[in-house]
Amino acid sequence: MKKILFPTDFSEAAENAFVHALEFAKIVNGELVLLHSFELPVYDNQFFPENYNVLFDSLQLSEFDMFKEEIPKLRKIAEERKLDTIKMSHRLMDGNLLYNIKKAIKEENIDFIVMGTSGATGWEAFFIGTNTGNVLTAVDVPVLSVPSDAKFKKIETIGFTTRYRTKDKKALKDVLKIAKKSNAKVKCLYVKTNISDVSPSTIKQWEEEFAGEPIQFSIIQSDDAQDTILDFVLFKDIDVLAMLTYKRNFFVELFKPSLTQKFSNRLGIPILAMQE
Repeated sequence: MKKILFPTDFSEAAENAFVHALEFAKIVNGELVLLHSFELPVYDNQFFPENYNVLFDSLQLSEFDMFKEEIPKLRKIAEERKLDTIKMSHRLMDGNLLYNIKKAIKEENIDFIVMGTSGATGWEAFFIGTNTGNVLTAVDVPVLSVPSDAKFKKIETIGFTTRYRTKDKKALKDVLKIAKKSNAKVKCLYVKTNISDVSPSTIKQWEEEFAGEPIQFSIIQSDDAQDTILDFVLFKDIDVLAMLTYKRNFFVELFKPSLTQKFSNRLGIPILAMQE
C-alpha cells in the first residue's frame, strides 16, 4: 500500500487539495498521513523569565486544539465522498515546514506528497520563487501540487513532458501505471527547439516500445517551451500534468503572484512533479 503525505494548514486551498489527496489515494490504493506543521515564535527568555515555559505551552496547546478541531472536518469530507475507508493517520510537528516534510518522508516511508499551492502566511511563500525549486529538489518522492482553484475531476488524460532521455522513460512508465489504475490515457509532449538533439531513431524506438499502451506522442516545434506546454494542456484537455524536476524553472514561473491570473485561466490543474 502506498503512503501519501498530505501537509495541511487547514486553509480553503488545503481543504480543496485534500479532496485530490483522497481521490489519488483511491487510485494508487494508498493511505494518507496528514501533517500539520507550525513554527512557534522566537522569544528571548530574558524578557520572560517567569512565564517563558507557560507561554510556549500555551501556544503549543492552541495549535493542538486547532488540530483536534480540524481533523473531524476532513474526515467528514472523506465520508461525503464515500472515501472514509481510506486509512488516515495524523502528525502535528513544530518547526520548519520543509524540514518536517523531509522528516515525515523518512519516518513514514512516504511514496507521494499531495499539497495545495497557496494558503496562509508562510505557505504561499513556500511555493513562490526559489522555494518552489527547494521543495521539488529537496524531496525524493513525487509531489502532486494542487492549485487552489483546481476542483477535482475524474482523471481521464495525463500530460507528460519529455526530452526522450532514459530517466524520462522511467518516469513515463510510472505515470503509465497511475494512468492505468484510473483508466486514463497519457499524452506525451516533446517541445523541439532549434537546439534540440533528439534523433529520429530515438523517437521511433520510444514509439515502438510503447506501442499498444494508452500513450499518444506529440512533437511540437517551438523555442518557447513554456507557452507550448500551456497550450498543450489547454488544447489536449489535460487533467493532470506530469513533469520531471528539470522543469523547475517552469514551476517557479507558474507560482509567481504576478502570473497567477494568467495561469489560473490556462492551467488550473494539478501538476505532478517527479524527481529525476
